[in-house]
Amino acid sequence: MNAQKHKLKRAERRRYRVRKALYGTPQKPRLSVSRTNLHISAQLIDDLNGVTLAAATSAGKASGLKHGGNVAAAKVVGQKLAEAAKAKGITSAAFDRGAFRFHGRIAALAVAATEAGLVCTSLESLKAKAAAGPSAEPAKAEAKPKAEGKPKGDAKPKGEFAMKEKKKPEGDKK
Repeated sequence: MNAQKHKLKRAERRRYRVRKALYGTPQKPRLSVSRTNLHISAQLIDDLNGVTLAAATSAGKASGLKHGGNVAAAKVVGQKLAEAAKAKGITSAAFDRGAFRFHGRIAALAVAATEAGLVCTSLESLKAKAAAGPSAEPAKAEAKPKAEGKPKGDAKPKGEFAMKEKKKPEGDKK
């Protein structure tokens, strides 16, 4: 399998893994993000009814953006989506990053939407993990008590399995 196919397979597995944990309802829809090199778009999806409740994108003249593939455009899209959500009475959403890392434009969109009034729930858990930092050590399991009895290594002395020289049969030497 070549590198590009392998990369796409990993992205697909990541997308399904993230998506499996999220489910949008009318009260708390799924905020799905799509990113390309030139644009970014987001939509609030009610998975229960299979309906898109609100959407915003950096593509098109209506966005008012000169370039849609940067962090500034992602912030504008996040703010527009939050405004559209407020108009529909939506205050929180389950953030679905898809196959993308929560970094750069994806993070900027989520933070901008949260600052504009749309609370992204998985964003809170990501911030909590970031606050804990990598310096926080995981809890160590308690040591198991050792089994009583004869230790494994003392069963046989070390020299007993030494290679023995083979004796050659004495016979005709021609």
